[in-house]
Amino acid sequence: MLHAVLSLSKPFHVLVVDDGSPDGTAEIVKKVQLAHPEKITLKERSGKLGLGTAYIVGFVWGLEQGFDFIFEMDCDFSHNPKDLLRLLEVLSTGQGDVVVGSRYVKGGKCVNWPFDRKILSYGASIYTRLITWMWVKDPTAGFVGYRNEVLQAIDFDKIKFIGYAFQIEMKYAARQLGFKIKEIPITFTDRIVGESKMNKGIVKEAVWGVIQMRWISFAKKKKKVMASLNLAERSRR
Repeated sequence: MLHAVLSLSKPFHVLVVDDGSPDGTAEIVKKVQLAHPEKITLKERSGKLGLGTAYIVGFVWGLEQGFDFIFEMDCDFSHNPKDLLRLLEVLSTGQGDVVVGSRYVKGGKCVNWPFDRKILSYGASIYTRLITWMWVKDPTAGFVGYRNEVLQAIDFDKIKFIGYAFQIEMKYAARQLGFKIKEIPITFTDRIVGESKMNKGIVKEAVWGVIQMRWISFAKKKKKVMASLNLAERSRR
């Protein structure tokens, strides 16, 4: 994945957030990093702290680096890295503030996904739309690009979910703040190696989380500006 992204025609920088993976992910990244120290960054964390917190670490880092566009994607090739160019095109041309690589818009599709996962995913998208009135057809999608203004406007302290509900929560927050979300079709290919992180706890979080979102304001609190009044000056007027 690192080589695939760095070989694209646009100068992407890759950040890998590794939560102590036992498969040697960090060591592999470090080896490739030697040849591309200015293009690859590794952040190592101890323990499994959750998908959502890893993404927030990435968003904060990207904002600190001053990137105009920040993307999130899976690294098992479920998402085609070549589609990064299409997502970038949407953001750079002003077609959207958030761009979603969608499985459920016209032209999008899933490959090698078991039938039960398709039903669960598509059912979750319908459920989310009904509860939140957010007409994003693939709200749980994890292939997403943001303009930096969107991430700057979202109060990350209010983003509470760490599983797949995180993906819904981020899109809902962006929509609540008035940003334009654009979906483009992608082909999602199920992983050949490895196991899905989907479990009953993640499903439960998503079901109840969507309901809770309806009563949350994701805007950052504006700093109150206190104006001092010089009474002596006032008395002379």
